[in-house]
Amino acid sequence: MDYIEYIDRKTGNLLRETVPGEQWLKWLYHNPLGKLALHSVVKKKLISEWYGRKMDSPESCAKITGFVKDLGIDMSEAIRPMEDYASFNDFFIRELKAEARPIDNTPGSVVSPADGKVLAFKNMERLDSFFVKGQSFSLDDFLQNRHLSEKYNGGSLLIFRLAPVDYHRFHFPADGQISASTQINGEYYSVSPYAVRNMLRVYWENKREYSTLKTDTAGDILLCEVGATMVGSIIQSYTPDSMIHKGQEKGLFKFGGSTVIMLLEKGKTKIDEDILQNTANGFETSIKMGQPIAASCIEL
Repeated sequence: MDYIEYIDRKTGNLLRETVPGEQWLKWLYHNPLGKLALHSVVKKKLISEWYGRKMDSPESCAKITGFVKDLGIDMSEAIRPMEDYASFNDFFIRELKAEARPIDNTPGSVVSPADGKVLAFKNMERLDSFFVKGQSFSLDDFLQNRHLSEKYNGGSLLIFRLAPVDYHRFHFPADGQISASTQINGEYYSVSPYAVRNMLRVYWENKREYSTLKTDTAGDILLCEVGATMVGSIIQSYTPDSMIHKGQEKGLFKFGGSTVIMLLEKGKTKIDEDILQNTANGFETSIKMGQPIAASCIEL
């Protein structure tokens, strides 16, 4: 894999992603010496926490201007100007103006919980279109909960990958009642396609937190936030066991790339065809929080 390409949802064009530390990632996941460093040091919690603390320091503000320029980040979307942040992490978890991410309010629609690139599988047992053949998504390993594994067996899987350039707060995809979050400790592998195409187990070996959103229109939606290399922490900002609204903030990731995984019950929703087709062709689709990704199959 020489570089990462994805489909721009707005234009339908095939684009190449700018990846900070691209050569480093290729070395870690595809070079024998890199793999040795990965399994002995890089995936460990200590490294990610150390870097997270470094990004919390006032000195880290010096990185903001270059980061914005190199990755073409549109700061007009942010509530606060670039010079108003106390650290790089403060900038990294920046809030956006409400009008920057309009929420699709079509009755029965399910919206993207985050900015990033999305893969969608109508049946999570059929992943060969993107991942190396022979791999399957293990619900038992991912959830470590037999009841939930049975509930979502045969259902749909959506994987939202947040790169460092992306807005790093995540939101609710529909109206409903949200459960408390269940934490599962794990490693800190990268979630870049350089890592996961041939190592799907990253999703159930990394640190993660999941919760269930009970909805009237789309069944029970399972939302899982997955940490990754250099992600300092996953912060949940919602109130457990409360009623929430579509587009309401759920939480945030501190520095690094990360992932939100969504599980949908079989027969309750229909994923948008363009996302399914792009995935079938082996490409992620760019997405913004609040954009529609699926529609209800339940009679309202």
